[in-house]
Amino acid sequence: MKEHAWTKAMPGVFVMLWSTGFIGAKYGLPYAEPFTFLVMRFIIVIALLGVVVGIFRAKFPSDPKLWLHLAVSGLLVHAVYLGGVFAAIRLGVPSGLTALVAGLQPLLTAAVVGPLLGEKVGPRQWGGLALGLIGVAMVLSTRLTGVRFDGFGWDGMAFAVAALLAITCGTLYQKRYCTGMDLRTGTLIQYLAALAVVGPAALATETMVVQWTLPFVLALGWLVLVLSLGAISLLMTLIRLGEAAKVASFFYLVPPMTALLAWALFDEVLTPLALGGMVATALGVALVVRK
Repeated sequence: MKEHAWTKAMPGVFVMLWSTGFIGAKYGLPYAEPFTFLVMRFIIVIALLGVVVGIFRAKFPSDPKLWLHLAVSGLLVHAVYLGGVFAAIRLGVPSGLTALVAGLQPLLTAAVVGPLLGEKVGPRQWGGLALGLIGVAMVLSTRLTGVRFDGFGWDGMAFAVAALLAITCGTLYQKRYCTGMDLRTGTLIQYLAALAVVGPAALATETMVVQWTLPFVLALGWLVLVLSLGAISLLMTLIRLGEAAKVASFFYLVPPMTALLAWALFDEVLTPLALGGMVATALGVALVVRK
């Protein structure tokens, strides 16, 4: 009974934890460059996972193909997605617009799950996905008011689109090839692969100077423990247990939840339009996941 209750609660917990990632980034990015921030985050996560693997003597995959699949999944979900989001914002793309681009993931996932995974997306699911996207747009439209859209170039938008494609392909790839992984060793392999790409990128493009302030330390600790370990483990578990289109639909709830957190922490205004968008988003996700 307890396990069943936890399974039902996992999507809500995942949305809450994943949403705090944007808040943590807002606190920490003023004190470190994006790729440098990710490198430090990955190194600490790898060290902690190494300790966990050693204590529990978790077994690494015996099949070399699974190692390769885990590396590809890690590159997509951790390196390209996070790197793309951070790079887009650094190049001037408004964070709200970046989130809106990433918010296309459920629709993109639904469009390709049939041919790739043999999952059926019916008219009700398509309607829910469309309603969720409208809700996300309503929430973010109020946060983009007054933003000039000519303040960034195609390079910034290219990074945002790359992030969208990476998280979409990463979740689909994880569902198809990596559902049998041990969460401890599998996640360790994924982060090692991500570090192998983000590390050289940071060395080549950034100064790698960090201002060790209390906000940065707290943000880094939160992103390591809550996001990189907690939320990612929940995402991998949800992918293993659920259909790809349904799991992707939960990402629609992230921008509204982030807006609520920003309202609570930073006194950002919540307009009636944004509140209506949150309701529309929740209804859309309900349509997708309802049996």
